[in-house]
Amino acid sequence: MTEETPGFDEKPDVPSGATSDDAEPTAAASSAEEAAAPAGDAHQTAALVAQLDQVRTALGERTADLQRLQAEYQNYRRRVERDRIAVREIAIANLLTELLPVLDDIGRARDHGELVGGFKSVAESLETVAAKMGLQQFGKEGEPFDPTIHEALMHSYAPDVTETTCVAILQPGYRFGERTIRPARVAVAEPQPGAQTVKAEDSAETGDDKESGGPDEG
Repeated sequence: MTEETPGFDEKPDVPSGATSDDAEPTAAASSAEEAAAPAGDAHQTAALVAQLDQVRTALGERTADLQRLQAEYQNYRRRVERDRIAVREIAIANLLTELLPVLDDIGRARDHGELVGGFKSVAESLETVAAKMGLQQFGKEGEPFDPTIHEALMHSYAPDVTETTCVAILQPGYRFGERTIRPARVAVAEPQPGAQTVKAEDSAETGDDKESGGPDEG
């Protein structure tokens, strides 16, 4: 007869609450993971939004910097162009100023009838080139005296003028664009002292005669 060893065939007693106790930590862990997942997503979303705001701010700053650089570059180009034009005008004005004595000689030769032959052709060519470069001559007899463009070298009185007038052009003036290279050197005449008073009295007497119907006839 085989003897049975007690305890080997029988399963150990497991407390009835063992299974539920082991399952509770697992369920709690799952609940914690489910609760942590939305919280983690929200944190990640907030971080992305913050990064996006930083990128937008940086983009706005770089855009403003670019616009400022473009404006400075445009101002620089305009300034350089303005300076280039000014330097060119100064250089041309200096060249034309050096030519003025030659043009004066040509004018005197023309006035004396000496501008003939080959000299006449060369002189006219020089005057044409100077005009193409922008040189303009001014100064005419009979025009009012303007101290900004005229230089009075001679002074006299005349009964037939009503204001200070250029009566003779001793040396023509020249301008280049808005720049006066040389004022016109002129002789001026002013109204004769007392002429205005006499004219005013004559005008008053004439007016009185017209109002009274003229002198009485005897």
